[in-house]
Amino acid sequence: MTRHETFAGALSTDRPITLAILAMGGQGGGVLADWIVGMAEAQGWVAQSTSVPGVAQRTGATIYYIEMVKAPPGAEPILALMPTPGDVDVVLAAEFMEAGRSILRGLVTPDRTTLIASTHRAYAVAEKQKPGDGAADPQAVVAASGVAARRVIASDLDALAARNGSVVSAALFGSLAGADVLPFPRKAFEDAIAAGGKGVAASLKAFGAAFDRARNPEAHAEPPAPAKPDPLADVGHAGYDALLARVRAEFPAQARPLLAAGLRKVVDFQDLAYGGAYLDRMRELLAADRAAGGDAKVYAFTAACAKYLAVAMAYDDVIRVADLKTRASRWDRVVGEVGVKADEILYTTEFMHPRMEEVIGTMPAGMGRWFEARPGLVARLDRFVSRGRRVRTGTIRWYLALYVVAGFKRMRLKTLRHARETAHIDAWLGTALEVLPTNYALAVEIVGARRLVKGYSDTHARGEAKFDRVLSAVPMLVHRTDGADWLRRLKQAALMDEAGGALDGALRTVATLEA
Repeated sequence: MTRHETFAGALSTDRPITLAILAMGGQGGGVLADWIVGMAEAQGWVAQSTSVPGVAQRTGATIYYIEMVKAPPGAEPILALMPTPGDVDVVLAAEFMEAGRSILRGLVTPDRTTLIASTHRAYAVAEKQKPGDGAADPQAVVAASGVAARRVIASDLDALAARNGSVVSAALFGSLAGADVLPFPRKAFEDAIAAGGKGVAASLKAFGAAFDRARNPEAHAEPPAPAKPDPLADVGHAGYDALLARVRAEFPAQARPLLAAGLRKVVDFQDLAYGGAYLDRMRELLAADRAAGGDAKVYAFTAACAKYLAVAMAYDDVIRVADLKTRASRWDRVVGEVGVKADEILYTTEFMHPRMEEVIGTMPAGMGRWFEARPGLVARLDRFVSRGRRVRTGTIRWYLALYVVAGFKRMRLKTLRHARETAHIDAWLGTALEVLPTNYALAVEIVGARRLVKGYSDTHARGEAKFDRVLSAVPMLVHRTDGADWLRRLKQAALMDEAGGALDGALRTVATLEA
């Protein structure tokens, strides 16, 4: 017998059970893979796991691939290092769009694959970096999974895990056990968790809840979402409740919910007097809407103004950023998201990159204009100001620094930034009011164009430049019956890319309409 024949005779050709796990950073994909491998080996099987990491956290999922086989005595199993399309028995996706990507990769097939997925979303950088709504459509995954997989077990496992004090990997492991796709008893799964030695009690609790849901989804359905509070109901604060009473008494029913939300936003941004100024401005806009026949158009103009005027009045500035970062409510949210235990200490580090423009914006309007008139001085000062800083808000020094900046809120309405924002609001609404009697639908779209302006620093400057370019087309559209449609297309083009190439093309098209 040759050496080749001896080697070949020692190999087992039994087909292994194959599993692929798709998880992003922080979702416990590696822990889940270790549990599965440890459980298989404890049951006398041979198991092997490999991983191919994504580019980085939130930009690409890591694929953990596992093969396991109960090899015959005296034989060595043949195990692959990477999943082969059409040859994966179980796919576990720690986030819903990762389930969709596993389908696109061919890992999910209707004749073989059980797809176990959490239906929650953790948005990727590619989705969040788009100027507009870049979120992928989850319904496409729902439709595809029903066709592509042999069996689908999907629910919000992330929320289930959080309710039980654990992470999504434990819930995925419980769903895997409940699916009965592996030849191991429930105790083998639980022993694998216990062998890990960390967070065992919480992991077992989440495991059990997911196991029960996978076995009997109807009896263990997700709890209904809590009812949203009535935005128009009094809150028990005399000053704020008086403003809500104005909303209920002075404005049409169609606009009241948006007005209540806008009021809450501007009062949180500044104070009750600022909320009163918001309602005063809205009353003027409502009067113009009525004069233009807004009643027959369900006050679409007033509703749009209620939303976007509040957004414009509650602009982002360094005072707002400092205020939000030093709030107790934010700290409580971070503690909850991280899952800090009673005996643990949490430190937060904020990355901040101020520029001299932001510093000047917080100055009184006259002083700020004095500095702006001296660009050489501003450039020299900017060399000291404009650099990235890692701000540890868990220290007294940095927390107090941000707290002091947040305290400038009392002086905000006298700053250069506020004067600029007010002038921009006046010009924007002035354009809409000028168009309103002639082209109602176009006026509504002009108000909605404010969504292009957001953030602060470079982001705000780019958005405002796009906003101005979009509104530059209004004179060409005001007398067209399809003017609102064209302005809507311009807004969509402005949101397509950061550089504005799509908007350039759309504006050239609009320019040809007059030719």
